Amino acid sequence: MKITHMTSVHSRFDIRIFLKECSALQKEHEVSLIVADGKGNEVKNNITIIDVGILTGRLNRIFKTTDKVYKKALELDADLYHFHDPELIPIGLKLKKKGKRVIFDAHEDVPKQIFSKPYLNKFNKIIISKLFTFYEKYAAEKFDGIITATPSIRNKFLKLNKNTIDINNYPILGELHNKNANWHEKEKQVCYVGGISDIRGIAEMVDSISHLTTNTTMKLAGNFSDKGLENKIKSMKNWHKIDELGFLNRGETKELLSKSIAGIVLYHPLPNHIDAQPNKIFEYMSAGIPVIASNFTLWKDIVVKNHCGICIDPLNPKEIADAIDYLSNNADIAEEMGNNGLLAVNEKYNWDIEQNKLNKFYQQIGR
Repeated sequence: MKITHMTSVHSRFDIRIFLKECSALQKEHEVSLIVADGKGNEVKNNITIIDVGILTGRLNRIFKTTDKVYKKALELDADLYHFHDPELIPIGLKLKKKGKRVIFDAHEDVPKQIFSKPYLNKFNKIIISKLFTFYEKYAAEKFDGIITATPSIRNKFLKLNKNTIDINNYPILGELHNKNANWHEKEKQVCYVGGISDIRGIAEMVDSISHLTTNTTMKLAGNFSDKGLENKIKSMKNWHKIDELGFLNRGETKELLSKSIAGIVLYHPLPNHIDAQPNKIFEYMSAGIPVIASNFTLWKDIVVKNHCGICIDPLNPKEIADAIDYLSNNADIAEEMGNNGLLAVNEKYNWDIEQNKLNKFYQQIGR
């Protein structure tokens, strides 16, 4: 089957789109990926990447870039189209009108996500969220299938389209686990890996340094969401105690995790976060290190029930520091938590299981 994935927002080597889904599908299908990053065309891992070019500005991306994606999609004449961005919903509907089979991959619960947009006031958030909910419902009923990144998003779409399945962002087995790492040779450091933003708890992480009683360092790997936030955070009194590493590739991430005693993921309690399943939780688990995570019910069901970390109030720097100190002072318990997390990933939270679900879903849609 000839398959085309489409994104106007994500990186060409996005972990979910390229590394997991496209890479899993290329074993049995002819797979192409349309991107819009200005880096040109290439073939990687038997996947043909086609670049429609990059435009600056949100409006250009929403209107002009999406039109370029549509034209390229028609040109490729695939048997099945799989798109990953809400702004490509109109393109998906156009392809349906052309008689094409189309899958929408809902990475986020967009109506909830709108409430975390800092550039919108409260009234606009409510209006835009309601309008998008109606539009999403109208569109979802027309697509051949819906793939979601979490069970909670799946449950929402199942009411709109019976051909809905969750393909979770679980880690690839062995990718981030250093089998040769010796726990008692680890450095006294914790790490955060991922996009750096206010709503992902960067200010609280920096503030927590003041409350530490152990000589534990904090490593920060990722890029800031905007320059204003970066300037604000770097002016905080504890910033000089943070070890900023910038963006790390997968090999560098593996090395960082192997040296750390815990991984941090402290999203704020916003509507789109409470029901989310950040892949970082599972990646830390897959690396065999404990997780220090927000105390949302869903996250506690993963972290606490599997005895693989500590859940705390993400808005409380003192609790963050206490969790870091506890793991730093109790190496045997931290190691046991890390082993528990690794076991849980090997048994149930891994990409092998999810890619089998993905392949079966494609067979169902492609009949």
